[in-house]
Amino acid sequence: MSELGHVVFYVRDLEASVRFYNLAVGLNVIGRIFNGRGALLTGGRTHHELLLIQVGDAAGPLQGKRIGLYHTGWKVGDDLSTLRDVHRRVLDAGFEIEGLADHTISQSIYLKDPDGNEVELYVDDRDVDWRHDRAWINEPVKPLALSAQE
Repeated sequence: MSELGHVVFYVRDLEASVRFYNLAVGLNVIGRIFNGRGALLTGGRTHHELLLIQVGDAAGPLQGKRIGLYHTGWKVGDDLSTLRDVHRRVLDAGFEIEGLADHTISQSIYLKDPDGNEVELYVDDRDVDWRHDRAWINEPVKPLALSAQE
């Protein structure tokens, strides 16, 4: 069995990135490395799902279409009520929402970290049996509303 263990990002401002991944994604710092220029963060699944390494302001911006990482996806819970709570938390922390989407198999919030990396926060739809039914693959992406009335 294989599973993604962790992701490593070079960042301009370590503290701004730590704040984002803590408040928006819900990860906690478990340690600092590289004389304080690196931070190990975890959501509790493993020793670290994310390593942030500060490279400073000299690094260039991420812009437009490019080869490489498109976005990271972070499962933040198991139902839409949890995603609504995350949506509120993200807005309350002052982060801008880039988009909301219903992918049939999952529902997602999209935003960007301080360095422009796209981040997806999602919950899976418990009613979709992806192991036995692949019909969801051909479903179009639909708009998602996260109002409290739903």
